[in-house]
Amino acid sequence: MEIRIGLQNTARELSFESKQSAGEIEKSVESALSSGAKQLKLTDEKGRVFIVPVDALAYVEIGAEEARRVGFIA
Repeated sequence: MEIRIGLQNTARELSFESKQSAGEIEKSVESALSSGAKQLKLTDEKGRVFIVPVDALAYVEIGAEEARRVGFIA
């Protein structure tokens, strides 16, 4: 699952792949925003942890859950 996070006042976005489902990621983002948490913590598929300040979030884009195809399609 590809996750893209846009940050305020920054031209670049944070993009990484995660093993979490779209529902899990959405719940994490919603709980961080509604609870007044200062940070959003997400983990990629290699085990790296991304900690993003909630105040700096512009958007969070959660990719579709679909397996990548390998090879050519005729």
